[in-house]
Amino acid sequence: MELRSKLPWVGTTIFTQMSQLATEHQAINLSQGFPDFPASSLLLDELNRQVFAGNNQYAPMTGVAVLRQQIAALTARCYGRQVDADTETTVTSGATEALFVAIQAVVRPGDEVIVFDPAYDSYQPAVELAGGKTIHIQLAAPDYQIDWQAVNRRVTDQTKLIIVNSPHNPTGMVFSAADWRALADLVQQHGLFCISDEVYEHMVFDGAAQLSAHQQAAMLDRTFVVSSFGKTFHVTGWKLGYCIAPANLSLEFRKIHQYVTFSSFTPAQFAIASVLEQTPDLISELAGFYQQKRDQFAGLLQGSAFKLLPCKGTYFQLADYSAVSTLNDVEFCHWLTVQHGVAAIPLSVFSRQEQDSKIIRFCFAKQPSTLEQAAERLCRLNP
Repeated sequence: MELRSKLPWVGTTIFTQMSQLATEHQAINLSQGFPDFPASSLLLDELNRQVFAGNNQYAPMTGVAVLRQQIAALTARCYGRQVDADTETTVTSGATEALFVAIQAVVRPGDEVIVFDPAYDSYQPAVELAGGKTIHIQLAAPDYQIDWQAVNRRVTDQTKLIIVNSPHNPTGMVFSAADWRALADLVQQHGLFCISDEVYEHMVFDGAAQLSAHQQAAMLDRTFVVSSFGKTFHVTGWKLGYCIAPANLSLEFRKIHQYVTFSSFTPAQFAIASVLEQTPDLISELAGFYQQKRDQFAGLLQGSAFKLLPCKGTYFQLADYSAVSTLNDVEFCHWLTVQHGVAAIPLSVFSRQEQDSKIIRFCFAKQPSTLEQAAERLCRLNP
């Protein structure tokens, strides 16, 4: 009997491909979104302490109580929202699991789900595995702003869910207060569910306010908010995230979560809870930390043939290479990695419609020396 793929169009992700290519050619890897510097010694020491304290067995399915309590406290500090640590907060094995589970909880065969391209690559496969159909709305460079009136026109009787991502991977776009209000109005008007992917929530630059779906009371009864400790604490390999949703949505979320991973990395949960309790203001330093890296990278590329697009949040920088090459972005990233020793991600892979944008994505979550070496190679590329 021949196996029929449920995802026939899906292959190895571009992130894996480019990281492998970077390794093969000893290129500087600015493609995949992970830091090349260590996490804080406080967090690592705390993990070590928790391991030797014996916290190495299954955690509760919803997450250890002390971490859920710290998540509730963090949400109150950042957004003024009071959430129930027991009924509304669930710890997951990374934000990607939380996104998958939330989609499975909501989407049924025939349902439509609105996403905005460029979009994180895990959304559509999860929707299709649930039997849904992804409706892609293309955003345009350089600002990648959403036309909410146009979105409203795309809503049909089959539309069940809208997925948003701010700060936005890969573009660095950040929702304004007006964007959040427009989204809340849309959700309320059409009775939609919403997944708000906020894994880069603490990386908002230039003094802008840190805004969130958490602050939109009109939509909270229909919204899953997904966050990432891996991104926040520079430990992407720990695969630890969480989802906040009202009790009735969390109940359905947990029914699926318990059969996907059941529980997540126990000593890391205790370690992060301890660090959040000991240094509650540590997260507030994250925006300045990454803004400094953004500015360093931009300064190093000043005078190069690359045109940098606005980056208001995340740790990704888009760059227009049209003055360097006429290759499409996939070919250009391969050429850049093999011939010039710097790996990046082509922007077109984040969109379902064929794109010829001549734009690529760099990750600047790197040590200063890494950014300096990469910029030196990039600046050699002349028109």
